Amino acid sequence: MKLGFPGFKILDRYILRKFLATYFFAIAMIIIIVVLFDYVEKVDDFTELHAPLGAVVDYYLNFIPYFVNQFSCLFTFIACIFFTSKLAYQTEIVAMLSGGMSFRRLMWPYFLGALIIGSLSLCLNLWVIPITQGNIVEFEAQYNKRRQNVQFDRHIYRQVEPGTYVYIRGYQNSSKRATFFAIEHHEQGTINGLLEAADVTFDPETKRWTAPRYTTREFDSLEVETFTQYRNLDTLINLDVNELGNVNELVKTMNIHALNDFIDQQQAKGSDSINLILVEKHARYAYPLGTFILTLIAVSLSSRKVRGGTGLHIGVGIALCFSYILFYRFFEEFAKSGSLPVGVAIWLPNLIYLVIAIYLYRKAPK
Repeated sequence: MKLGFPGFKILDRYILRKFLATYFFAIAMIIIIVVLFDYVEKVDDFTELHAPLGAVVDYYLNFIPYFVNQFSCLFTFIACIFFTSKLAYQTEIVAMLSGGMSFRRLMWPYFLGALIIGSLSLCLNLWVIPITQGNIVEFEAQYNKRRQNVQFDRHIYRQVEPGTYVYIRGYQNSSKRATFFAIEHHEQGTINGLLEAADVTFDPETKRWTAPRYTTREFDSLEVETFTQYRNLDTLINLDVNELGNVNELVKTMNIHALNDFIDQQQAKGSDSINLILVEKHARYAYPLGTFILTLIAVSLSSRKVRGGTGLHIGVGIALCFSYILFYRFFEEFAKSGSLPVGVAIWLPNLIYLVIAIYLYRKAPK
């Protein structure tokens, strides 16, 4: 852009203000709708379980950051499409370009807006949402019947160190008890030792598991079994009770520092859930970066005046945005299953749509 272009700083502020105002208005509207629907669905539980009004208000305040982040990319895209298309059909973009402003220079206030939104999303992902998710889990454990104890799987199977696995059935966090407990020792793909106990109790202070009776089964090289019964199990295993929760929900309550420590711990154990945890870490960085890519696509797509008006821009834009989200979720499942390396699977949608963004940028009016 020529530095002599009159009022270019005012124009930057105008574009940035309109972009952010449209984004935050759209986010606010969808959050209000989501909160209302969620409240209507859960109000019977709140009433029956006597949830205090203050606790309900806190629950929905904690509820908001997660959904702001979930809808962030979509409404960044819609805000860009809507506002830029309106500029194009009022021939304002033509006037800017004719006055000496380059299309690249026009992108700067949009990218500044994307930086603000992307930074907000990143901060929510790394630090804020884990805190709010933890508060939500605590609230729902008390005041949502369908979610009470759901954070703990009925059947829990974890690797605690190479060759050693723990199976826990029917664990209840409120009573710190499990109906069944087993420790398996594997060697070269076969079980060579097994400890089993029923009605097991966990002591949060000593971190030990106790039971009135337990049995051991050992298998020699000829697969001959030795079965022995004992009294008073008292054992310590390399597994914190917090790790018994559903892994997908557990990692969402960890800030980035706790998540990194948890990854190191699970890798040392050889955990078979490591892909799920790595997906969560990569997604926290990849999703905010998508804000820039979708902004570039939206501005490049909607800056040209075409037949069909703003509706055509919004229709094509939403199709692209939803396809991005679909690809993102699709490759996320590949990463969780181990079909693709986690880093490749999570970042591939961004790379694909970056290529689309660059192509549309090169085709945009100059």
